[in-house]
Amino acid sequence: MGPWHTSAEAVQHEAGGLTVDRDKALTEVEERKRERIARRQVDKFAERRDQLAVAALQTLAELGYANTSLRDIAHHSEFSHGVLHYYFADKFELITYCVRQYKAECVTRYDAIVTTSATADELRAEFGAIMAGTLRDDVTMHRLWYDLRNQSQFEERFRTDVADIDQSLERMIWRIVTRYAELSGRDIAVTAPFAYALCDGVFQHALLRYLAGDTTATQALAEQVKRLLPTLLG
Repeated sequence: MGPWHTSAEAVQHEAGGLTVDRDKALTEVEERKRERIARRQVDKFAERRDQLAVAALQTLAELGYANTSLRDIAHHSEFSHGVLHYYFADKFELITYCVRQYKAECVTRYDAIVTTSATADELRAEFGAIMAGTLRDDVTMHRLWYDLRNQSQFEERFRTDVADIDQSLERMIWRIVTRYAELSGRDIAVTAPFAYALCDGVFQHALLRYLAGDTTATQALAEQVKRLLPTLLG
């Protein structure tokens, strides 16, 4: 076999290698394309669920858990019952998604004052003011949260989500208490669960008063929170 055969075979082998490399590159490009499309679909699905949750939240907050169905939510929004049912398996999933989304925003409301407050008194006053403001501005949302938390005693499906939200709220309160102790130059005398239970109890009591028509409930809450914080320190 002459040398030209070897050269031809080498060329053919090289060409074959280029074809394999090209096919591999094309396959990788197609895979990346499919991954991008899949990610976009997931993002769009999540975005749509967020839109539906925002639309549903007000109806849920107004009517309460027991009195609301997916059809009720559809009736009070621009979305059909079929669309809601496509993105959420049932009312339980929709409600927990809505409340979790709302509470995720709530727990960041106090982060700014933790960072910016220069004195213990300033932090205490700001904390009370924000608590009073959210009671006044988001009363129906807080009512829905307590409704869901009560229902978790009877509906096991709610318990994990409620426990997770409770933990996030507890951490939020603990950040406030910790910063207040630092600014006061004193030690904390209670545990995180105890501090949260006290703040939550004061807030829930104010919420009940506000729902009953007590116009002094918000100011009373602000004052009670201001008096509460010092009692948590040694």
